Amino acid sequence: MDQSVIHILSGKYLLNSLISHLVLQHFKLLENKKILLGICGGIAAYKVLSLIRLLKKDGAEVKIIMTPNAVEFIGKLTASTLADSPVYSELADPDSGKWTNHVELGLWADLFLIAPATASTLAKMATGMSDNLLLTTYLSARCPVWIAPAMDLDMWAHPTTQNNLAVLRSQKVHVLEPNEGELASGLSGKGRMKEPDEIFTSLSEFYEKSSALKGKKVLVTLGPTQESLDPVRFISNHSTGKMGAEIARSFLELGADVTIIAGPVNKKILPQKATTVPVTSALDMLAACELYFAEADVVVFAAAVADYRPATVEKQKIKKSGETMSIELVKNPDIAALLGQRKKPGQFLIGFALETQNELENADSKRIRKNLDAIVLNSLNDHGAGFALDTNKITIISSDGKAHPFETKSKTDVAHDITRFVVQQIEKD
Repeated sequence: MDQSVIHILSGKYLLNSLISHLVLQHFKLLENKKILLGICGGIAAYKVLSLIRLLKKDGAEVKIIMTPNAVEFIGKLTASTLADSPVYSELADPDSGKWTNHVELGLWADLFLIAPATASTLAKMATGMSDNLLLTTYLSARCPVWIAPAMDLDMWAHPTTQNNLAVLRSQKVHVLEPNEGELASGLSGKGRMKEPDEIFTSLSEFYEKSSALKGKKVLVTLGPTQESLDPVRFISNHSTGKMGAEIARSFLELGADVTIIAGPVNKKILPQKATTVPVTSALDMLAACELYFAEADVVVFAAAVADYRPATVEKQKIKKSGETMSIELVKNPDIAALLGQRKKPGQFLIGFALETQNELENADSKRIRKNLDAIVLNSLNDHGAGFALDTNKITIISSDGKAHPFETKSKTDVAHDITRFVVQQIEKD
């Protein structure tokens, strides 16, 4: 090996690796984490037994799903004993006929790890097949999903496998690429599943990074409000709450305690692990925010709150009469502005501005007027931005008035950009 390379390895690199290793050893980063472990049918399955021991030693709660083929490689009894939990492998128990609730398993987990992940399972995951318990659970999981592939080198290098991995990566599946070395086939190359200690370290590092907001309370408003005209009709807007839901989910992944004040939205989009307070009108949303605002460390005003409401709400349905109809509207309270006046030292407030002209000037003016620490600008002039889309394009304006533009991305990725920005600003202060 080149001497300069040896020098580098023996210097800063090794020191950082040693420090990282000692930190991960000292702190039980997986303690009380609910790890769902999926085991596929490959020779590398035997290594997973050591991984189970590492996870349990660190304080994790482990549940195991084995594919029918995996049972041919390692016994259920061994895995169950190490995990101190039953092993699930069938959609229904063959003896009792009782259904195994894959949805419940998927919702239970804080993290779903599939190791080893075979080429067959990767293909099925990428195409949405669900012909066994592991796959049906994968399609139900709302937590981060990790895979540790293991296969022969030609299978790994095959374009089909690489295409399947690209699909899974686009769906935010974390891929622990295999190592190079001697394979079960007798060949040597890339395809060996990462060693148990490597997988354990990767998961620990993930949770170390994900604890940036541990202990912090985050309040997120999202969705539209509905302002009643009568018992049948209301005034509202096109907001679906998708962007706010992804922001809440991203904060949860960073370890925050998240409370959502949600206008009328599809409940299926909301993260299960957040506390959700459903509201209808702007006045409802203000009342709910006032209950949680004082204790919040971070507040995200992502709701599309109606600016006006009917001055009078009729008790009976308004009957159709005449060619025109006039409705008197009164102004709703500006929730962000009201709470911005009460902002305490240490609180971080970020709002949204949907603009169609003079976007930067109008958004920054709103940030200053409402006493926000930052504001997220959406322009309806940008392709891929707006209501009811799965994408968004944002510019974040910070407290110094500087604009931070981002490319058009999925709302999941946009949420990560926003939460990373918030963490950076909090750490800087």
